[in-house]
Amino acid sequence: MELHGVGVGRGVAVGRVLTMPEPLPEPAEQRHGGDATAEKAAVESAVAAAAAELQERAGRADGAGREVIEAAIQMAQDPMLADDVSARIDAGSTGERAVFEAFRSFQDQLIALGGYMAERAADLGDVSQRIIAQLRGVPVPGVPESDTPFVLMARDLAPADTALLDLNKVLGLITRDGGPTSHTAILARSKSIPAIVGVGADASIDEGTRVVLDAASGVVTVDPTDAQVADAEARIAERAAQAAAPITDGALADGTKVPLLANLGSPKDAANAVELGAEGVGLFRTEFLFLDAQTAPTVEDQQAQYIELLKHFPGKKVVVRALDAGADKPLSFLNDAHEENPALGLRGLRALRAKIQILHDQLQALKNAQDVTDADLWVMAPMVADAEETQFFVEYGKNLGLHTVGVMAEVPSLAVVADQVVQLSDFVSIGTNDLTQYTLAADRMLGTVAAYQDPWHPAVLRLVKLLGDAGAGAGKPVGICGEAAADPQLAVVLVGLGATTLSMTPAALADVRAELATVTLEQAQAKAVAALAATTAAGAREAAAAA
Repeated sequence: MELHGVGVGRGVAVGRVLTMPEPLPEPAEQRHGGDATAEKAAVESAVAAAAAELQERAGRADGAGREVIEAAIQMAQDPMLADDVSARIDAGSTGERAVFEAFRSFQDQLIALGGYMAERAADLGDVSQRIIAQLRGVPVPGVPESDTPFVLMARDLAPADTALLDLNKVLGLITRDGGPTSHTAILARSKSIPAIVGVGADASIDEGTRVVLDAASGVVTVDPTDAQVADAEARIAERAAQAAAPITDGALADGTKVPLLANLGSPKDAANAVELGAEGVGLFRTEFLFLDAQTAPTVEDQQAQYIELLKHFPGKKVVVRALDAGADKPLSFLNDAHEENPALGLRGLRALRAKIQILHDQLQALKNAQDVTDADLWVMAPMVADAEETQFFVEYGKNLGLHTVGVMAEVPSLAVVADQVVQLSDFVSIGTNDLTQYTLAADRMLGTVAAYQDPWHPAVLRLVKLLGDAGAGAGKPVGICGEAAADPQLAVVLVGLGATTLSMTPAALADVRAELATVTLEQAQAKAVAALAATTAAGAREAAAAA
């Protein structure tokens, strides 16, 4: 028997399956005995204990895992949630039921908001489970304990679990839900764990059954033959030998250079990226400076962080994205006004133009850092819609003294007018996560439309081709900085569509480097043509593989 899903990376795993326990059952709709004060005190104690446990996990995690857990801690202690729970207890609900209902209500609101806020809904569900477990005095459902290595199967994984997986025990991951941009996929990729996500809600494998997990093909072989196991083990050994080989720059089999860059969210992640072979930075997210602040950071504060980043990459390209925030990531000093559909509201460059001093200070800090370091600094604007916005940002940055200024292609309209945009911009960087969700009108973290959230979709690939062709015609670089670049098979197709650089989570660099080395530019272009002719995302994958 085989299960099919979306593979994360090129890894292979062989092992016996252990299944993640099901979530705690929903608390009964019953009333407390009349002592609301005692119920509230119990909830406060449970929240504190859950937050302390998460804080301990955050201290043991690193990179993306730590950031996600710290965000969950903030959710657990959110004053609005506390007030909602308290009001429900006052109305007669037990503490358990009040927590369940308050958190579920908040989850529904986050999902309705879409975008970044919807991404937090699953994390909030995990926090709710942890608090309820504390109230019941039972363990939180989590990764099962085992004396021997295993392949973990789950409906989905909470960030707090994924971030701390024991890499000596967990050989691979299989999830029924999720897609290529889910937290499980992102964190699995960052830890180099072979994973296949989205195998289907009804998929099941008996506990202890041996499987072969092949992330490159997205196939789980259940109860494999001895020959299939031997083949898988040979491929595992081959990958281990490749990992031990000296790191080289990204290139195709015919010598065509394809620089492989890193996506980073903080200067402290830079050293690891360099160690893993990053040839520079293709996306540096600056939100970490802003999201937890009550006021916008000063030019001096920002400048110090940018210098810390740039000093790790002397002579190399570092692409920094201007603040990508707005109503979907509300900041009191930028834009926290209510919007019915914030994913389509005042966000990204639109929000920065509305609060021009914030943009000015950030670009001034970047210019200052550029002038005192040896890195090749490139700066780009998020959520750019057309040529007018491109011209505004490029001219603003150049007038301040920035050398290389470009835009991100996340809104489909930018690809439609790509020929205009490349005449104005020094470069274009394609953010495939948002480009996919806006092209298919499918929130990338909303389970009911997860099937649409696939950058292999021919509609997305055709937009990438428009941008690639325009860039080639104007002699301008067109890079990829979304999660799509970390998919080795898709990375080949993206190069065939005209991408000149690929940027990804550092842990994916080795797999993408190895895959690129297996094809020539002509072969990559042939795979791209085949994928473009497909009618579905799955069809595009199959066509590219067969070409």
